[in-house]
Amino acid sequence: MALNIWTKFPSKIRRILTVLMFFLISIAVTIAGVLTPLTTSEATEINEELKQMQDYVSSADMFRGTTLIFGNNFVLCLSFFIPFIGPLFGFYVLYGTGVVIAAESIAEGINPTLTFLLLFVFPFTWLEFLAYSAAFAQSAWLSWRIIKRNWKRELVNTCIIISICAITLLVAAAIEMAIIHAFT
Repeated sequence: MALNIWTKFPSKIRRILTVLMFFLISIAVTIAGVLTPLTTSEATEINEELKQMQDYVSSADMFRGTTLIFGNNFVLCLSFFIPFIGPLFGFYVLYGTGVVIAAESIAEGINPTLTFLLLFVFPFTWLEFLAYSAAFAQSAWLSWRIIKRNWKRELVNTCIIISICAITLLVAAAIEMAIIHAFT
């Protein structure tokens, strides 16, 4: 029954729904990381490593900082496109991101869940999660086409989505760097 409903949707709608499904899963996986219990010493250790990276990025000029943020996020995003295993690696990365958010929050004495939710005030958070979700969805579509032995047709869609993700992550990185410079 559910499969009948799914096949009645136009292909573009199915792709959008797949991205939205992965968006919700990505949020859930990141929240799982945020909710991971950490001792104060673990949180402090993770936070010290994070501070070094934050200091490095915030000390960079706008172009260099944007390039650093974009480069890191885009390389990760590209790995999420890998058929079959990309989303698994991506969820591992998002879980780790949640743990880092929790560590920083604990070290600062703030509720980790509140910190995570407040990140959605910033447009770069939405853009990054949407880009990653699009990569996960395209990996799923490409995996399905490989199983169906029709993968060549899906390569064009993959290239288009990679380009869209690159632009999205570049805009997100520029916004994030502008916010970092505004608050430092």
